[in-house]
Amino acid sequence: MFNDDFFDDDFKDMEDLLVEFFKLKRGESHGMINEEDFECLIDYFEANNDKEHALLACEVSTTLYPFSSSLLLRKAEWLMDQKKYGQALKVLDQIDEVDPNNIESVFLKSDVLLEQNRFSEAVDVLEKNVDRFDSVDKTDILLELSEIYDELEEFDKVYTTLKRILNYEPGNEDALLRICFWAEINNKHEDSIKLHQEILEDMPFNAMAWYNLGVAYQGLKLYEKSIDAYEYCLAIDDKFEYAYRNMGDAYMQLKQYNKAIEVLETHLSIAKPEDVILDAIGYCWDKQKEYSKARHYYRKASQLNPQDDQIFFKIGETYTKESQWEKAIKAYSVALHINKNNASYCLALGNCLMEMDAEKEALVCYLNAVQLRPDIKSTWQALVKALYTANYYDEALTQLVIAEDHCGLKTEFIYYRSVILLAQGKTKEAVLQLELALAENPKKISALKFIDREAMLHPVFAEVLVRYKKKK
Repeated sequence: MFNDDFFDDDFKDMEDLLVEFFKLKRGESHGMINEEDFECLIDYFEANNDKEHALLACEVSTTLYPFSSSLLLRKAEWLMDQKKYGQALKVLDQIDEVDPNNIESVFLKSDVLLEQNRFSEAVDVLEKNVDRFDSVDKTDILLELSEIYDELEEFDKVYTTLKRILNYEPGNEDALLRICFWAEINNKHEDSIKLHQEILEDMPFNAMAWYNLGVAYQGLKLYEKSIDAYEYCLAIDDKFEYAYRNMGDAYMQLKQYNKAIEVLETHLSIAKPEDVILDAIGYCWDKQKEYSKARHYYRKASQLNPQDDQIFFKIGETYTKESQWEKAIKAYSVALHINKNNASYCLALGNCLMEMDAEKEALVCYLNAVQLRPDIKSTWQALVKALYTANYYDEALTQLVIAEDHCGLKTEFIYYRSVILLAQGKTKEAVLQLELALAENPKKISALKFIDREAMLHPVFAEVLVRYKKKK
């Protein structure tokens, strides 16, 4: 029935204790069983999943020792585990009478109420007891409150509760660790700056406080100040990983890419490599037009996260910037293989194929793009231009009509229509469309160059443009 190894070292004592307990149960004469003995018995029965005798031990012990808060607490815990919440609360009320300063009773009552989804009552229990305790107990109550407010999605109160801890215990690590996140969630950056500046006046060597100050400045886009705060943080703790990460981002925001690379490389030297860090370093080299170096880091990032399609797309973009179309196509193809529903990847592939004069293959990519995202103007622009380039004028006009159904009457589409009609020899219709487009939005005349750079030089269009300028 019982696990004899439970109290292996003191088995003889436990065996004797069990003998005395069962004598008590049968109403026979028995030896003395004290409070500590009953706690051992309850542990034993619970470990052996003997609910009947665990309950009996709880009942008998609290009858014999009605003023023992520890035994009453064990009984309340057992009742809670059995989901007998009402009975558990009654026992906890007894503890309030015999031992009103029992912190474990406060937390257990809150837990019982939470199990019943009585969140506001659990909050009330904790709030009423905050000022009754000092130091660690008070902090524990407030930390518990912050978690309940999180569950209730009362995020402002989460921040306020953590701030209450720091107001009387500025160096509390748990509160400092958590408040940074909640300051961002609640957009409390200015308040966080003031709070951490006050903490640092008394605790100038608190690395976490400097880090939180940096995050707050960064949230307000005060990147230089955030970098200064991170520098102080790292001067105190040069292994503070997130300070390097955030400082790197701040330098990137300032477009100081060399400094960002230096900081992020340091992060790599002290921490386990992460794809996001390698990706960021690649981005910095990319921005400096060091495409080979950018690819080196993008590839290292892809090794850590081979299912990140965006990384392969970025590799493709670096090849595109160097006009290495075949290599770009390979990278874009990998990205599209991972994420088949990305219209941007289809567009990128189509653009490369157009550069390689593979117009039919490009058209397939553009058609896929418009099917994936028919609401985006750029997909239709690419398709119409490709159809025009391949001399599929009628199909280009048909697709313009469909494009307008999805995206509305865009001025660019009118300019495109004028060029296509001109290519078909329909001069009068082309001129009418061009005049309509100029009347609607002359600033978008660059749409003519997009579809055909030579269109503006055509005598018919040139005459219209000269006439328009004179009128203007």
